[in-house]
Amino acid sequence: MGNHTQLEVLAFTDPVCTWCWGSEPVLRKLETWYGEQVNLRYVMGGLVKDIRAFYDSANDIGDDPERSNLQIARHWLEASERHGMPVQTDGFRLFTTETVSTYPQNIAFKAAELSNPELASRYLRSIREASAAEARETGCREVLIELASEIGLDVATFIGHLNDGSAESAFNEDQELTRRYGVRGFPTFAFRVGKRELKLGGYQDFKAIQAVIHTLGGGSIQGRPPAKSSEDVLAFLRKYGRAAPVEVTTVFELTPKEMEETVALLLEKGRIRRVVAGNGYFLEPVAVGQVCDVKTGMCIF
Repeated sequence: MGNHTQLEVLAFTDPVCTWCWGSEPVLRKLETWYGEQVNLRYVMGGLVKDIRAFYDSANDIGDDPERSNLQIARHWLEASERHGMPVQTDGFRLFTTETVSTYPQNIAFKAAELSNPELASRYLRSIREASAAEARETGCREVLIELASEIGLDVATFIGHLNDGSAESAFNEDQELTRRYGVRGFPTFAFRVGKRELKLGGYQDFKAIQAVIHTLGGGSIQGRPPAKSSEDVLAFLRKYGRAAPVEVTTVFELTPKEMEETVALLLEKGRIRRVVAGNGYFLEPVAVGQVCDVKTGMCIF
């Protein structure tokens, strides 16, 4: 095989940042269109060290944990209207008097990465879903361990990295890299091809990312749109486990009519199901009959 130009993407993030949640459709499109030409790496920046000492004046978020939950829920719902990813505000409690930081979620991601790098991005996605679309209290260690188990991480190894300081040390290194890049907010993306590098701050659409890739790669890195058949959509859902409708329409560039027809066909055939999530829903592939999952050691029905 010949040498291919590689695009490196550093995604500076926090697992519970709403605009990072909103960037999921674009990142899945980047992975689908560019495949092995792209190396996407998540860097944990840590959004809130202590909500009691934090204040977001634009959204009036900070100080009292319980009051902040109400403001964050309102802000996330407003953001959802723009980015289209589902948000659950009923029962939302990101912070409590015992849980005042988002650092535990960042450290848990690093524990997952140390435990099994191949499952790390799936674990990050599970924290995002649990926080944004399911209103689970992901600042609690017990919930973070449950999520690790749900995606097939070795629980003993995962807890070991949480307890021995290795995950926290890895998080500290990520924070140092975040400072070195001068990141002031999340998401921020650093794109690198060879020695050429470019940084974009904030929520980005796919056209902006494509323009950056072309600028850095000079045409040497080309995206390939996937076919739009229902089978290709089903393969996408199987790869990622589940997806919000906006992720499918973004990745496959489906019109509302095409999306409606594709979903209707797959639902009619019993190949997928809708899972309600807050103000939206996810699409999931349906297993045929009883399935024994080798990774989780569970028989699923």
